Amino acid sequence: MSHSAKARWITPADLKAILRRRWGRGDLLADSVAGGTLFPLRIPIKGPSSGEISSDFSTARDWIVSWHGHSAILCEWKEFTHRLFGANKMPSAAVFPDADAAIRLLGVRREWESFHAITERIRSGFPELLHWLVRRPMLALELAPDWDRLLAVVTWVRNHPRSGFYIRQIDVPGVHTKFVERNRSTLTELLDLVLPPDFINPEARGNSGFNRRYGFRDKPERIRLRFLDPSCAFEPDRLGFDLTLDAVAFATFNPPVTRVFITENEINFLAFPNHPGSLVLFGAGYGWSALANVDWLRNCEIHYWGDIDTHGFAILDNLRAHFPHVQSLLMDGDTFEALRDFCTTEPEPMKRDLQRLTAKERSIFDLLRREMNPTALRLEQERVPYSMVLKSLQNIDVMHHGEH
Repeated sequence: MSHSAKARWITPADLKAILRRRWGRGDLLADSVAGGTLFPLRIPIKGPSSGEISSDFSTARDWIVSWHGHSAILCEWKEFTHRLFGANKMPSAAVFPDADAAIRLLGVRREWESFHAITERIRSGFPELLHWLVRRPMLALELAPDWDRLLAVVTWVRNHPRSGFYIRQIDVPGVHTKFVERNRSTLTELLDLVLPPDFINPEARGNSGFNRRYGFRDKPERIRLRFLDPSCAFEPDRLGFDLTLDAVAFATFNPPVTRVFITENEINFLAFPNHPGSLVLFGAGYGWSALANVDWLRNCEIHYWGDIDTHGFAILDNLRAHFPHVQSLLMDGDTFEALRDFCTTEPEPMKRDLQRLTAKERSIFDLLRREMNPTALRLEQERVPYSMVLKSLQNIDVMHHGEH
């Protein structure tokens, strides 16, 4: 008899593994909430065929005997008569009459009881979450130590709809800011089921939108700028040239500039050369929401200088979703090739396609993606010599004068 044939016979260990997989999927726990239709559970047992018994009776007999020694497994047995070995019987199925029998075999009594304590807690206080338990039983079990605090937060939010508070102001014993932040994904699922629709802002999604979704106050977004033309600055003797404003103040700022540069590196921001009618912003990465509704920016030339890497181009692409007229600065193939010796590798390159790049930008972006092996090359903006920055600004002026 071949080894592969024997490998298809289900052993007691195989049966336990089958049951363990069902446990891991949450089937047993979900069934206990949903009404208990899984039990009695019958799992067929595949054993040797008549021919396999004939070719290796001793191995088949040992397999049958292995099923006799498991008191935790109730087997159905089928009788058969073999032409050489006479009347015999072998297991045909394992039967678990109730969940308790399966729990006993798996040795998960503590987890089972913990889940049932959670179920009763939710059934008595938040019956609208029972369907969530059916869908997410293993997550519920994983969060067992935190359920009192999770439900306390849900209760507080339900009792203080769209409070306008900072998360720090939630006054729940044993709950701190980091607990809420760490569990935002789970709290979102729970709150969406418990709160009336009027209490939820459906346009705010994901962890970053948690506060706006449930009426908490976000910390003010801060925007840092530096005037590159002293004649454009407001009260420079008193305020200087390097200012930080909140988003509301920035939107109403409306400085007398015609050109705005954005850079992601603080030293580049501080060392950026003076330039007529211009200011420079210290970039916000992917967080452009603070700039999205600033009307005066739409009347300015905008030049974005980021790293020449996949995320740098993704940030540029994202910025153009709000300001389609943005031009890239020092993010071209000539700069990349001239400074290739200064390149490092990008540890987690971004792989999705980008729709708002120019043909030249796409060319270098595609080059970066082709060279992923498994990391992509990157040229960080702080590795670009200052002389190249000055030359790039001169080229902008030449182009600008040429257009006029």
